[in-house]
Amino acid sequence: MSTVQISAADVNKLRQQTGAGMMDCKKALTESNGDFDAAVDYLRKKGAKVAASRQDRDSNEGVVIAKATADGKRGVIIELNCETDFVAKNADFVALGQKFADLAVENNPASLADLLALELDGQKVEEVIVDNTGKIGEKIGISKYEVVTGEKVVAYIHGNYRLGVLVALNQDTAGVEEAGKDVAMQIAAMSPVALDKGDVDATTIERELEIAKEQIRAEGKPEEMVEKIAAGKLNKFYKDNTLLNQEFVKDGSVDVRKFLDNTAKGLTVTAFKRVQLGA
Repeated sequence: MSTVQISAADVNKLRQQTGAGMMDCKKALTESNGDFDAAVDYLRKKGAKVAASRQDRDSNEGVVIAKATADGKRGVIIELNCETDFVAKNADFVALGQKFADLAVENNPASLADLLALELDGQKVEEVIVDNTGKIGEKIGISKYEVVTGEKVVAYIHGNYRLGVLVALNQDTAGVEEAGKDVAMQIAAMSPVALDKGDVDATTIERELEIAKEQIRAEGKPEEMVEKIAAGKLNKFYKDNTLLNQEFVKDGSVDVRKFLDNTAKGLTVTAFKRVQLGA
């Protein structure tokens, strides 16, 4: 039995993250020695319905800016953080984020460190951040910088600068940009973990299989059926969590792969990035 002391605050935090019952959350944390990720897995193995998001709801404030180059061949996302929602909604703060994103679009820095070293109005970006920290009175900083390239890159910002998406497509023909926008909204809403089945990392697959097997055994199914049923549950995981296999939100009769092919023969997504504020 665990000797870790589980506080009411810890139980409430897990409850907010998962939506599971208070006593279930307390038992999960106790059995998992206070490890939140292990506690979530414990709840899932026991069949508890947990929320899709595993992120702590307490997050930094700020803005997420997504932009593509004029030729649509490259896109960037930056996350500029601050301490309060009041500052995040300030027009000057949003404009500062836009400037940093424009600078990244124009200069194509290879990393966040390279972006911070670029000059904006005669100062390095990192110096501009320090100056604005003094002016605003809050700690600010760029926490994320992502880049996507492709034949056609579509940028999308959702929820008043709280989430940004980049989608790279393999064609740049009529209707592709609109289709890319639809897929970007899909990514914003459904938060896929990977592009296709083969892109899911081995650790995630192993974890999902283990959870599925525990659920099946808990249902009393014979051991010889466990592997087969678990494989079926894994296929369901792929359908729900990999972009090209997800049911298309705007037309449930097709998946995203089919929607794109219907738009233009052979059209597909080659890469995507999704950045959510504080996640």
